[in-house]
Amino acid sequence: MIVFDLKCGADHVFEAWFGSSADYEDQRTRNLLACPICGDAEIGKAVMAPNVAAKGNRAAASTKAEPDPKAVMAALAAAQAKMLEGSQWVGMTFAEKARAMHLGEAAHAPIHGQASIAEAKALIDEGVPVAPLPLPVVPPDRCN
Repeated sequence: MIVFDLKCGADHVFEAWFGSSADYEDQRTRNLLACPICGDAEIGKAVMAPNVAAKGNRAAASTKAEPDPKAVMAALAAAQAKMLEGSQWVGMTFAEKARAMHLGEAAHAPIHGQASIAEAKALIDEGVPVAPLPLPVVPPDRCN
């Protein structure tokens, strides 16, 4: 896992985790990244301070243990499962279903799925209450 400080076009800086630099580039080129603060899809890497190790003959300044990446991912997965408890996965039909519920054409129910940035902005412009999830949602068919 690798963490990057990212920055949107509105100068919001936020942290994101990726499996590799290639994963970041792939998601960026496919416009899958968005600012969690404003939803802007114009995302790039922000300037990060380097992690410089102490000289070999000096003790490290901090004795804090580094967090275990597996434990962090497990905690994130548990938080995601709790957030989505009782919600139905609707996949790429999220915008359509959310709009139908908002217009009274379908019964209201908790749903989650995928929507493009343009679809999400259109829903917000129409007054449909939507919110991006703070964690990457794993579709049910990709869970292991």
